[in-house]
Amino acid sequence: MNITKSRKATRVLTMAFMAVITMVAFTAVAFAENGADLTSVVDPVVGLIKSFTKPLLLIVGAGGFLYCVILGVKYATAEEPQEREKRKQAIKTAIIGYLLIFILMVVLDRSVGPLSDWMSKSMSSENNPVATSTEVPENN
Repeated sequence: MNITKSRKATRVLTMAFMAVITMVAFTAVAFAENGADLTSVVDPVVGLIKSFTKPLLLIVGAGGFLYCVILGVKYATAEEPQEREKRKQAIKTAIIGYLLIFILMVVLDRSVGPLSDWMSKSMSSENNPVATSTEVPENN
């Protein structure tokens, strides 16, 4: 299997990013179990994510459009049938890839708010536990 250097670099960066996300998640869970208040940490991260998603959507959309136009020009100028078929497959792959990126970024944009609200509610319920009683009151 011939993997280019850019694909290897992308895989390494993706694995490193996932490792950092996993480490942060497990650290947050560990602090939350000890009753630590994470809202002061979460709010700037949520604000940062929200401030980056809309410009990134524009950049990804514009980049995808330009890349597909370039691939379309290459497809139109291809002379051999095998070359045309390769270009056609490249266009399909690029469109699918950019659609997936776009959908995932929209999902991220839409899910950050509810997830931070959920975390805030779970943190406040852990700090103010509801008294549970195993005793059943007797009716006299």
